[in-house]
Amino acid sequence: MLPIGDRNPIRHRPIMTWLLIAVNVVVFLYELQMPARALNRFILTWGATPGNILAAFANPFASGAPHAFETLVTSQFIHGGWLHILGNMLFLYIFGDNIEDVVGALGYLVFYLICGVAAALAQSFILAPLLGGHAVPMIGASGAIAGVLGAYLVLYPTARISVLIPVLIILLPIDLPAFVLIGWWFIQQFFYSLLSLTPTVAQSGGTAFWAHVGGFVTGLVLIVPFIGQARRRLRRYY
Repeated sequence: MLPIGDRNPIRHRPIMTWLLIAVNVVVFLYELQMPARALNRFILTWGATPGNILAAFANPFASGAPHAFETLVTSQFIHGGWLHILGNMLFLYIFGDNIEDVVGALGYLVFYLICGVAAALAQSFILAPLLGGHAVPMIGASGAIAGVLGAYLVLYPTARISVLIPVLIILLPIDLPAFVLIGWWFIQQFFYSLLSLTPTVAQSGGTAFWAHVGGFVTGLVLIVPFIGQARRRLRRYY
C-alpha cells in the first residue's frame, strides 16, 4: 500500500516539515555528486554505527565518543538511494504536517530528532550486543518518521488516508483509516525486526527494522500529552 495523501486539515503552514524535507533533499543531492569512495567515507563518518555508539556509552569520555553521539542526529539526514529518500519524504510530507500543527514548529523539530535518536539507539542496543559490535552504519530518516507515524496513530486513528493498492497491473486508489495503514505497517516492521535477530541476517545490513520499532514507540509515548489539544482542533473543524 502506497499512501498518497490524507484527509486531515491543518491550521498552519507546516514550515518545519518542509524545512526537514529540504535539508534531506539537499544532503542527498550532495551525496549524488560524490565519487563512490568519497560517498562511502561520508556514510562511514556520519552514519550511526551501532558498535561505535555502544562504545561511546560505555566510555563517554573517550576521544571518539562525542562524534559517535553526533551521528545519532547526522545519520537521520543521509539516504542510500532514490527509493530510500523518496519513500521517506513521501511519508514525512503526508503525516508530518498534522503532527507539526499540534505541537508547533520547534516542538515538532525536537520531537522528530528525539524519535530519530531513539530509533538509532534501539537498533544499536538490540543488535550490536548480539553481533559483538555491529559495524554497519545506519542512515536515513526512517526512524524519525516512524515516530511521526506513531504520533499520527495516537492522535488521528480514524483519519482517512488515500492509498494506492496494486491489483494485477493496476494501482487502485482507495481510502483507509489511519489505524489500518499504520497498524499494518508497524506489524510488518515488528515481524521483520524479529527475523533480523539472527546473526546472519543482522550482519548483512539492510533495513534497520528495530530502528523503525524504536522510533514508532517513542512517537507513541511522546505525543500522549497532546491528545486533548488534537481532539479540540478536530472539533473546530468538524
